[in-house]
Amino acid sequence: MIKFIYISLLTQHLTTSEKGKQMDKDYINVMEEIVSTLVNVLMMSPDYQTFCQCSKCRNDIISLSLNSLPSHYVTSDEGRKMIFEQLNTTENRKWINKRIISAIHTVGKFPKH
Repeated sequence: MIKFIYISLLTQHLTTSEKGKQMDKDYINVMEEIVSTLVNVLMMSPDYQTFCQCSKCRNDIISLSLNSLPSHYVTSDEGRKMIFEQLNTTENRKWINKRIISAIHTVGKFPKH
């Protein structure tokens, strides 16, 4: 159930930000958008509610996750959509989630505050 929810929320987030809004910069890292959305959703799940929810820990989780994943920079909304579709497979979602979950546990074990 939680998998469906965060995949749905991620798809909704990326599609909503495409409608009526151009990219804020000339380039964007699609992986950063995906990871940041998934971290926010995972941290709301019952499995991770005991972990610190402060912005410092959340940012550390996102940063640590991104450092273990390849970046996917694009310069257009079409490129953004194409990369999202390439990354939105069961195998890639599992692969990304493993890195995020590992980062959640690492930051939870060694918080920087």
